[in-house]
Amino acid sequence: MRPESLKWLQDMQQAADLLAQFTDDKSAEDYLGDALLRSAVERQLMIIGEALGNLRREDETLLGGLTEPHRIIALRHILVHGYSVVEDLVIWDIVQVKLPALRQELALLMETE
Repeated sequence: MRPESLKWLQDMQQAADLLAQFTDDKSAEDYLGDALLRSAVERQLMIIGEALGNLRREDETLLGGLTEPHRIIALRHILVHGYSVVEDLVIWDIVQVKLPALRQELALLMETE
């Protein structure tokens, strides 16, 4: 694996771990009522999407180990460019439902290196 590919995987893993930490013991109501939490969650999702976009350009073979990488990248674009249409409950659902699987997939990719 290229050193920059490993760095992007590490960035994604760190952001995913922070997302889990930020949202641990939080409810959807907590999320909706806390602008700081929403901002922090969106920032980490943007980091994951940006790192994944870089990885796609440089080492697309690694994308096979991740579920829906193109949707993750698309989410980053929505957060950055379409911020006015972001639905907070959709973001909350992504973090609650999709994040655990992404963390496992990233851990597996990191183990192989």
